[in-house]
Amino acid sequence: MMSVDELAALVRTIPDFPKPGIQFRDVTTLLADRRGFADLIGRMARIAAPLDPEYVIGIEARGFILGAALAHVLGAGFVPVRKAGKLPGRTVGMDYILEYGTDRLELHEGQVPAGARVILIDDLIATGGTALAAAQLLREQGASVLMALFAVDLPDLGGMAALEADGIATSAILAFPGH
Repeated sequence: MMSVDELAALVRTIPDFPKPGIQFRDVTTLLADRRGFADLIGRMARIAAPLDPEYVIGIEARGFILGAALAHVLGAGFVPVRKAGKLPGRTVGMDYILEYGTDRLELHEGQVPAGARVILIDDLIATGGTALAAAQLLREQGASVLMALFAVDLPDLGGMAALEADGIATSAILAFPGH
């Protein structure tokens, strides 16, 4: 098993992207490292397995990569939560507020049955707006959101605290200061 510092070193930081002052934490470099990717999924599985989820719900887009890998290890189903208009067929959705406007998340209608035990997963949590919207959408479908799990937390932005204030357990493998 790698150390947390070794895993963190695999996350590339791109300064001033997508705008000045932002330190973009790019997990694709960690995903490209076979040892790092395996270690990350192993750590996530050790956190998630005791909860015995039926489904892992991945948030677009890197949540799909992590979520599918984690679902496979756990023997759970995988369900993507996508941006509006990306899924064929009938969908249910949730609008949410962004810094400069609104967005919408959707999933296929009936894909997550009422009473389902789910874990929400994404690569990174910043302010928590997208994860909160996904959790609310799942709850409206009758699912029990057991936990939200992230590869990277940016604690200065308060996303995990916002989820916890909404009654959602959280965990992240790595944390980086700043924005």
